[in-house]
Amino acid sequence: MTDIDDAIDDVRDAAVDLLNSEGRSAGHVAMGVALTVGFALLATGIASGALRPKRSLRQVRDRDLPITEKPHGAFSLILPAVFSATTLSAVRVWNAPPARERTRAMGLWVAAQTVNAVWLGLRPSSMWKQVLAAMSSAGLTAAFAHEARKLDEGAGKMAAPTGSGVRMGNLLHRKADDASGGRSLH
Repeated sequence: MTDIDDAIDDVRDAAVDLLNSEGRSAGHVAMGVALTVGFALLATGIASGALRPKRSLRQVRDRDLPITEKPHGAFSLILPAVFSATTLSAVRVWNAPPARERTRAMGLWVAAQTVNAVWLGLRPSSMWKQVLAAMSSAGLTAAFAHEARKLDEGAGKMAAPTGSGVRMGNLLHRKADDASGGRSLH
């Protein structure tokens, strides 16, 4: 084997691991990617184009406006949906063996994407609506992560709202401990 063949095998193995697709046909994996990415794009597209939040003169005068801006440009539809960790996690769940838990997890993912699309489109301006949007979004994502973890630990960790940050913090802490030789930094 040449170095190129080894590199191709390494990339293929990494893709199989990332997508949790060991033993799955290429058609099954492609259909899962198409369905999850397609649904996420559709939900984001509908939210970005169809829903128009109404603002009253009082809201504008009191500066009671959304705290986030609507994305603009060609990537405004693609970035939020395709690069979402929950979308990649949903592909991993799709590739898990058929089970009632997989159906439940995928249902929660669809619900989370739909609720996120609605909130994205409405862009709530009042504090209470923003809190409701954040709580419903985080709650559904956490429920999906919980169910996804039952099927595939990697999928659950990817989808966990704070799991990635905690893992990164723990990694940095271990690296700092290793580099300091056990000495305290304070």
